Amino acid sequence: MKKILTILSLVALLAIQFACSGSDSPGPVVDPQVVTDEFIRAADISFLPEIESASIVFSNNGKAEDMLTTLKNAGCNTIRIRLWKNPAGGHSGLTEVKALAARVKQAGLKVWLTVHYSDTWADPAAQTTPAEWKNLSFTDLKTAVATYTSTIITEINPDIIQIGNEINSGLLWPQGHLINQEAQCIDLLKTASATIRSKAPKTKIMVHYAGVKASDTDWFFTKVKSVDYDYIGLSYYPVWHGKDLAVVKSTIDALGTKFSKKVVIAETAYPFTLGYDDWANNIVGLDSQLVSGYPATPEGQKSFMLAIKNLVKTSQSGIGFSYWGGEWISFKGDQAKDGSTFENQALYDFDNKALPVLQVFNLN
Repeated sequence: MKKILTILSLVALLAIQFACSGSDSPGPVVDPQVVTDEFIRAADISFLPEIESASIVFSNNGKAEDMLTTLKNAGCNTIRIRLWKNPAGGHSGLTEVKALAARVKQAGLKVWLTVHYSDTWADPAAQTTPAEWKNLSFTDLKTAVATYTSTIITEINPDIIQIGNEINSGLLWPQGHLINQEAQCIDLLKTASATIRSKAPKTKIMVHYAGVKASDTDWFFTKVKSVDYDYIGLSYYPVWHGKDLAVVKSTIDALGTKFSKKVVIAETAYPFTLGYDDWANNIVGLDSQLVSGYPATPEGQKSFMLAIKNLVKTSQSGIGFSYWGGEWISFKGDQAKDGSTFENQALYDFDNKALPVLQVFNLN
């Protein structure tokens, strides 16, 4: 009898252990419905189709190589692409962006669309309504936003979508100005968000602000807190947003805690030289514009980006970063006055050779 009781006790103990740990996968049981966000290691390469049309060849380790191949092999997992409504010349329009997005997916990378809701650059200084929409009533403007956003999702189906670019004072001015027409601005953002949720519930929605000043970011994200979105996106360029990296980290932590969102450095970059490769004036060209400890050298550029990646990874709410302008070399020639203002901050040197900064995209 004692033998039988002992055997039964062992069977019961094994049953409890089986129930707690599972026979095939030891450790805590994970809810299959819970999706863990992957750390975003992105590059914005929106100029690439235009650059490739100029027969430019990029190289890596002494050999010609497609930029997407170089980025993926370096550890990049997401490609950010801007989208304009009806751009002059067609670059960054839906047709070009759809083709680039297809290439990105074929390469095994995720697609992050930055929808400007404009025919041209949208940023804190300008949020120009597309010419096609400029005479619409507000009701019709909302309908246009919903229809256009639905088309984007249907045609491209991105993994991440920004509803507006650097919308510090709203979008689709004047009707969507955040200060002058706050309720309408929020209504437009909600319209875009609701359209995305209904068409592609798995797509992550980002709201994007330029800057890292605590009081300003708190003000903005408090204004848009009723909008349904997933990620807070921040632009951080030392030349415009300050040189204290500790402020960047503290702002990420504060925003993530207060608004219960993951935070992405959606745009950042740093120079590998203060030199020029064309006659267009560069955004960064002076020693005084640099961050102390990070010289304008290939290794200085790499070290700055490692610092950015590490502060995001060690923050409480950081979920990734994106390098902006890495493809924007002087593809129009060294005499061009309308060339790149960013060639000294690209991921490639003046001979179109991949720079050490690409190592920052690795998994570590």
